[in-house]
Amino acid sequence: MKYYIIAGEASGDLHGAALIHSLRNQDPKAECRGWGGDLMHQAGMHLTKHIRDLAFMGLGQVLKNLPTIANNFKICHKDILHFQPNSLILIDYSGFNLRIAKWAKNKGIHVIYFISPQIWATREKRVHKIKAYVDKMYVILPFEKAFYQKHHYSVEYVGHPLLDIIKNKVIEPTFRQKHQLDERPIIALLPGSRKQEIRSMLNLMIEIADCFSAYQFVVAAAPSIAQSFYINLMNEATNVKIISNQTYDILQHSHAALVTSGTATLEAALFKVPQIVCYKTSALMYQLVKRIIKVPYISIVNLIMGEKVVVELIQKECNIHTLKLQLEQLLAGEVRQKMLEKYALLEEKLGTKGATNRAAVSMVLSLKNYLNNQKQS
Repeated sequence: MKYYIIAGEASGDLHGAALIHSLRNQDPKAECRGWGGDLMHQAGMHLTKHIRDLAFMGLGQVLKNLPTIANNFKICHKDILHFQPNSLILIDYSGFNLRIAKWAKNKGIHVIYFISPQIWATREKRVHKIKAYVDKMYVILPFEKAFYQKHHYSVEYVGHPLLDIIKNKVIEPTFRQKHQLDERPIIALLPGSRKQEIRSMLNLMIEIADCFSAYQFVVAAAPSIAQSFYINLMNEATNVKIISNQTYDILQHSHAALVTSGTATLEAALFKVPQIVCYKTSALMYQLVKRIIKVPYISIVNLIMGEKVVVELIQKECNIHTLKLQLEQLLAGEVRQKMLEKYALLEEKLGTKGATNRAAVSMVLSLKNYLNNQKQS
């Protein structure tokens, strides 16, 4: 069968690649085409648009790139019609994918959504679009099933795919030597995967490095962004190194982490790395987001646990003085141990391994049933 898959961000590329492998296990003749990144391409998908061309963050960037965004829809529509897939699989990336879902449903294309958009956080009314345009929704966070049940929409909870990816990650024994790192404990810096996020957060994260000479700081550079972009923001920092496209290797060897909110907060937790979540944006964007956000935390870790497990420094609280104080506390034994104990409970809440395989089995079965019903009608 033919699958057209759309992911628009680095995390979507990661999960999309795992899904492609699982789909091919269930459907050896699967043909995959779509939008994503290097990982999905390496998994065997014919890549027609790269995620590096899709990351527009913030109102200003969106307005500036409106012609490009509009053209992307046209390109995508044309490519889907040319490919004539049996199913369209959308991975998160709600601003784009929900519009594609509406268009595809009107064209009679079977629409699957793998990894729900975080509409429970800011735009709950989008649930009506999902109910109208998505044939099957797979969710990966334990509280999402109850959210959709509240809106009388049946979804399938498969567990979190990161459990498989992280549990199967082999430790690289020569990591420190290969990257010329000394024996001091590593503090990982994860400033996000979009240029706007990185500009906002990296300077602050780097500034803290001078206050902790007993540690070495390593920036986990996003694979879709050139290392030169990071270097231009470094301001000749001496206690910081940049390593591209090896976030998991960095986390495996890290003692602590400073993380911009997003999937990275959960990744750090599953690697058992105590962390501080840092987030800062423009004053205008912060005021807009503050008015529409409907959840008590910005970290996925805290949302899943329903309590403050990791410290969140947001906007004005995200400053060098507060960050230094919180990092000192995090590196202390008692705070660190309590967080690690909560991480163990978090992993239990996420369920068992095999999320992507469970999703793929269900997707293939769902699609076969859909196609059989189409033949009979």
